[in-house]
Amino acid sequence: MKIFTLPLVYGRNVLLLLLLMALALSFGFTQVAAQDGGKVQVLGGRIEPRSIHYYTLPDLKQGQTVYLYVAGTSGNFDPFAGLFGPEVDSVTLENDFIGELERAVAGGADPLVVSAQLADKYFLTWDDDSGAGYDAALKYTIPADGDYQLALVSSLQQYTFGDYRLTVGLDAPQVLSGKAEPTGDVIALFDPKASHVGAAVQKITGALTVDKPQTVFFLNDIRAGDTLTLFTEALSGTLKPVIYLRDYGGKVLRASNFAGTSAAAGAEYTFDSDARGYSIKLEACCEDARTAGSYRLLVGINAPEVLTGEAEPAGAAIIKEPIEVQVGVNLEQITDVDQKSENFGVVADVRMRWQDPALAFSPADCQCAFKTFSANSIAQFLADTGGSFPEFILFNQQGKRFTQNQYIVVNPDGSAEYFERFSTTLQAPDFDLRKFPFDTQNFYIRVQSLYPEHFYRYSGPGEFSRLGQQLGEEEWYVTDTVTEISSVDTGNRRENSQFAFKFTVARHLSYYIFRIIVPILFITIVSWFTFFLKDYGKRIDVTSGNLLLFIAFNFTISGDLPRLGYLTFMDMMLIVTFVISALTIIFNVYLKRVEVNNKDSIILKIDTYMLWLYPLAYAIGFGLVTWTFLLEKPLSAIVEVVR
Repeated sequence: MKIFTLPLVYGRNVLLLLLLMALALSFGFTQVAAQDGGKVQVLGGRIEPRSIHYYTLPDLKQGQTVYLYVAGTSGNFDPFAGLFGPEVDSVTLENDFIGELERAVAGGADPLVVSAQLADKYFLTWDDDSGAGYDAALKYTIPADGDYQLALVSSLQQYTFGDYRLTVGLDAPQVLSGKAEPTGDVIALFDPKASHVGAAVQKITGALTVDKPQTVFFLNDIRAGDTLTLFTEALSGTLKPVIYLRDYGGKVLRASNFAGTSAAAGAEYTFDSDARGYSIKLEACCEDARTAGSYRLLVGINAPEVLTGEAEPAGAAIIKEPIEVQVGVNLEQITDVDQKSENFGVVADVRMRWQDPALAFSPADCQCAFKTFSANSIAQFLADTGGSFPEFILFNQQGKRFTQNQYIVVNPDGSAEYFERFSTTLQAPDFDLRKFPFDTQNFYIRVQSLYPEHFYRYSGPGEFSRLGQQLGEEEWYVTDTVTEISSVDTGNRRENSQFAFKFTVARHLSYYIFRIIVPILFITIVSWFTFFLKDYGKRIDVTSGNLLLFIAFNFTISGDLPRLGYLTFMDMMLIVTFVISALTIIFNVYLKRVEVNNKDSIILKIDTYMLWLYPLAYAIGFGLVTWTFLLEKPLSAIVEVVR
């Protein structure tokens, strides 16, 4: 029995130990409860550059402590948070605070110093970077009962924007960690009117034609609960507009005037979830009898007056504008010009610069001023950010493009620059060799967007395009450069932007002058000297040899040229020499025959004049060729000149 009996002292010790453990656990639970106490509310939103969002904290009591934590969750949002009391309204704050800041900076003051001084003046408390990274965090004890307001600014010095997470707490210090969970209490109320967020109206005008009977407008992101209102009417012509609202997959959600019975159409749709990638399609009715004319389109967010057609433009843009891409080409080398194949080889750089909000990031996330992505990481970067890259083709490219270097540099505000150095062969279908070898040619490097113009639209600043210092082509030299921006119809009623770097080239003429033209001239002069001889047999030998030489020259030149459907300047020069040489041979053969037969003939007397007729024939022949080919004047104009 003793084995089952505990000593009294031992039993008391066990009870004491259990009591101490209970007290410790109770103390721990008390500490946790104290740490997690108070009220917490978590809100979210998106703020655009140079914007202020206002939140009202109603009915705060003296002695309560307000805790705030603002973190950017997308873009490069760098929050500034300030709390102000009931004696200041949002309109006064914007006009006075922002106005004083702009005037001080315009006067040469340091914006960092001035903004801090003005924040102390207008806010009860404020913060910029006290949280993790660029997050804002602050704590303030309420001095008196009343309604207080929070101003959330998208940075006072930089161009920042993006989504944010706002955590507001009352007597909840855990908010300052940035990880507090909401308790279900309502502490702050967003003020859309003071924040200039909510209703918006946008007006667009244009025309639909028989050749282009439809157009598409892509919408900016729309929040859940917002109502989109559409109205369009014909302004001229026979137009009967049909309007469609489509989702990201092209599915029609609303349609109006589908049968084309009216000159106006309207529609309304309320979104039950956040919408991205939606579009409006405007079409001229109908396929069997297409109408056409100019139109006016009103698009509204939370603006029911749009359906009346009387709404005036106001608020933020609803239609997504195409991203402008600055494009340029730096021509480093001309590696080859193949006249027979009508192409040329280049080593060149393509540069692009654009800004896409989807690419924006917070420098605090990577502790970097910019991000660089090489060819191997570009696709992964775009997949991670959900952004896009203005991909392109070289429209007149033949064969493969060999990329030597390729990278993208992205800045926190979403501005990006693309660089690619490549070598390739490009088609030159506009070769015009009629003036060869005194011809000039226009070569193009055509950069064409793979995306339609409502996504990306090209522009070409002059400083982006230039020539290298040593092009490396010995036969040609560049005389002029021009950049051109155009819209190209790629089919399926889509137009894509195209950038063209045009450079005009001319030949170095020393080769043709000293290797072809001068020898022909000397051969012609030598042939002329034979007319001083009365040995007609020698004349026949020399002129026959000249004819063979001219044929050799012709083969030499034709080996560098394609089989053209027209004659060039050089062809005509050689033809003139052929004809005159052939006639000279015939004349000399006839003279030889007369001499052999000991016949007196008038031809022998004419031979004395050939000393001057021979060079005159060349002068007339070459003159006519120059007149028609180089001066590009018709032969009939000679008659007018003579007259």
